[in-house]
Amino acid sequence: MKEIKVAGQKRTDLGKKASKQLRKEGLVPCNLYGEAQQDGKPVAMSFTASMSELRKLVYTPHIYVVELLIDGERHTAVLKELQFHPVTDALLHVDFYEVNDQKPIVMGVPVKLVGLAQGVRDGGRMNMSIRKINVKAPFQQIPEHLDINVTELGLGKSIKVGELSFEGLELITPKEVVVCSIKATRNSIQAAQAAAAAEAE
Repeated sequence: MKEIKVAGQKRTDLGKKASKQLRKEGLVPCNLYGEAQQDGKPVAMSFTASMSELRKLVYTPHIYVVELLIDGERHTAVLKELQFHPVTDALLHVDFYEVNDQKPIVMGVPVKLVGLAQGVRDGGRMNMSIRKINVKAPFQQIPEHLDINVTELGLGKSIKVGELSFEGLELITPKEVVVCSIKATRNSIQAAQAAAAAEAE
């Protein structure tokens, strides 16, 4: 995974009013969840980061391991959850999850289709059902994307998660989920009919 740096400052005033004021100042309330627990539940470190710092992390198709520098303390983390305003789409809150070299994490990794599918060459249309597959592994083993070779995929055929495997990764997305498929189009049906008629002759 690519690495990105984000600077932040700890915050102690956690009320809604304080959060509203922070957003007016171009800051976004954030939480960092790590190993610390209280009554069996994870304890969060609350901090703020500027929208300009977070923009490069949030508005991108890529996945990153994040080096957080909070009041001089370094934390290695991944993005856990984003909250946006339902009307304005403004970023309201970000949750991070602290990671280490030993503990596996679950993360959605973008899918990248490789090759020109046979079904597309025959006039069909490629249909991607999901953009990411959830994998489980130590963070340093998680790739930027998952390459899936579709060269042999024919008309009416699909690739499911259960048919895939990647070294060092456990796939968490259910096996029956369809990743991509080739849909027949009017052109491909006509071409198939013409080919069948030619064979019959």
